[in-house]
Amino acid sequence: MTRPLLADAFDHHIWASLRLIDACLPLEEEQLSTSLPGTYGSILDTWRHLAGGDAGYLFALTSGRVAEIDEATMDLPALRAVLEAHRGEWATVVAASTDPDLDVARPRPDGSVSHAPLGIRLAQALDHGTDHRSQICTALTSLGIEPPEIDAWAFAWEQKRLWETAPST
Repeated sequence: MTRPLLADAFDHHIWASLRLIDACLPLEEEQLSTSLPGTYGSILDTWRHLAGGDAGYLFALTSGRVAEIDEATMDLPALRAVLEAHRGEWATVVAASTDPDLDVARPRPDGSVSHAPLGIRLAQALDHGTDHRSQICTALTSLGIEPPEIDAWAFAWEQKRLWETAPST
């Protein structure tokens, strides 16, 4: 059976998020409050926003089967559990995704509805995660903490989906 085209992309999305949140778990409250100009906010608030965004995207993409979360007061272990639970949900969404132009509607609390093609919703989910993980890495660096490698090459190497061969002689 062929794997879905976007399987690696969403496997990486969750892998990178979990790897980075694990690096943040030992941080003190003061460190989690670190915020830099040009970023979303504090490290903790950025994690809340990232996990809440993922839940919202999955809510829309699963017609409400995956619940949105009230991330406003969640701590890092709770956010990590949410992201971990999303691993299987993203796999299910990606496996079922066959028409990039399918209209995905997302009802808003004010009664309006946002419409976007499936391909755009999936692209936004990946972009959103990458953008905010980068901001968290910048905040960690400002604290003198070396963030873990979370790029797609590090993921591929760890998952044995990237390999090298010796030069031919």
